[in-house]
Amino acid sequence: MAMLEVNNIGISFGGLKAVDGFSLTIEKGQLYGLIGPNGAGKTTVFNLLTGVYQPDMGRIQLDGVDITGKKTIEINQAGIARTFQNIRLFKELSVLDNVKVGLHNHHKYSTLAGILRLPSYRRVEKEMDERAMELLKVFDLDKEADYKASNLPYGKQRKLEIARALATDPKLLLLDEPAAGMNPNETAELMKTIRFVRDNFDMTILLIEHDMKLVSGICEKLTVLNFGQVLTQGETSEVLNDKRVITAYLGE
Repeated sequence: MAMLEVNNIGISFGGLKAVDGFSLTIEKGQLYGLIGPNGAGKTTVFNLLTGVYQPDMGRIQLDGVDITGKKTIEINQAGIARTFQNIRLFKELSVLDNVKVGLHNHHKYSTLAGILRLPSYRRVEKEMDERAMELLKVFDLDKEADYKASNLPYGKQRKLEIARALATDPKLLLLDEPAAGMNPNETAELMKTIRFVRDNFDMTILLIEHDMKLVSGICEKLTVLNFGQVLTQGETSEVLNDKRVITAYLGE
């Protein structure tokens, strides 16, 4: 059974088809890329998959369960987490507390326990602190655990956003241009991190990316989107050598 099956989804805004008949199948454990020129509809697809938008047509299944039309929080609880093209952190919170926000999906205590600082509250907080620090170590952020998120360098803010997404314990991780704004060294380090996450967290990953070196270096399969429709999809090497992709994506 595929981890993600997307069948013929679409959405229109003001009569304009932003995404039209988009289909995709991702197997468990795959590292899959979604590419295309600016305005092709890539982030709109992510918004449809995560409940930010509701599709006008089609169906979305996660690990065999129909999640079409569900709310964002329900989809996250079902097992999809994401990052954003423009980083969205709680910038006034600490690095540690940003990750703990994600952990609240699976670690709960009553309001009364929180107000009175009862033993159940202290136990859950301790568990979350420990788990958050484990995740921060993966991204070499543990030494900055007490920093304000806004005080991290740009590249580390990107990593923190991924760590927070992983804290929700997803089955499928959606990364929206994770290398945007990074220098070549940061991008190379990010590639290693993404591979590590896939291999060590038993994770399936779908990423949007413009950095072709990153895409060709880590993605096993690609779908190319253009004007809201699938232009082509398949093995990475085949897709990147497709003349239609060169024309649409590289403008040649």
